Amino acid sequence: MDKIIGFIGSGNMANAIVGGIINANLVPSINVVCSDHSMAKLEDFHNRYGITIATSNSEVANKSDILILSVKPQFYPEVINEIKDQVKENTIIVSIAAGQKIETINKLFRKEVKIVRAMPNTPALVAEGMTALSPCPMVLPEELDLICNIFNSFGKCEVVSEKLMDVVTGLSGSSPAFIFMIIEAMADGAVLEGMPRDKAYKFAAQTVLGSAKMVLETGKHPAHLKDMVCSPGGTTIEGVSVLEEKGLRASMIKAVQAATKKSKDLSK
Repeated sequence: MDKIIGFIGSGNMANAIVGGIINANLVPSINVVCSDHSMAKLEDFHNRYGITIATSNSEVANKSDILILSVKPQFYPEVINEIKDQVKENTIIVSIAAGQKIETINKLFRKEVKIVRAMPNTPALVAEGMTALSPCPMVLPEELDLICNIFNSFGKCEVVSEKLMDVVTGLSGSSPAFIFMIIEAMADGAVLEGMPRDKAYKFAAQTVLGSAKMVLETGKHPAHLKDMVCSPGGTTIEGVSVLEEKGLRASMIKAVQAATKKSKDLSK
């Protein structure tokens, strides 16, 4: 990829994306340019990845073929107003902020631009992210392929229609917190039965990791994989019975629905 990839903002998600780009050798490190109000963050970025530091957001916008807006949604109006006249005609704008619709971003630029709306999640920090991508009609298929390569460099991505972005936020965006709660609760149960907490966390977390990998790599329905563990009259089906009684599945469904509704409310 012979492109300049720019970042406005150098927070955790920008770190994850830059790390993926560099580790996958998508572009030379000097082809990644970043600005941030914190010079300390930029210097850390440069020392870690060898990227180019920019003195202003306008400089990043002027240089970039792909421009990733990695600032919080409340700063979008200010940042876009600053760069809107500096962005090149064919630059692809990638938004990773929750609740920022393509239509809203176009209005902030006061013109139609090539926008790809992205929703990554925090496992991107360990190169296991799940990202949804929704392009505007102006983005060409080969341009979308470039963006997919970027987000596949630190996990997996799927292209979805923009109307599903709130559902994505409720599912992959919010659910890492739900899974962390499940891991914590599993470990608490083991601690209650006498296992040291550090070992309990390791057993629980690795079990969740391995179970997720089985779903992805076998292609089998989760219910089928569950049935494979449930021997007649065994320990697992005893535990499953309790989870059904206490409403685990209903609680998870409602949690995803609630997070999705909140995302829709923020998008209004």
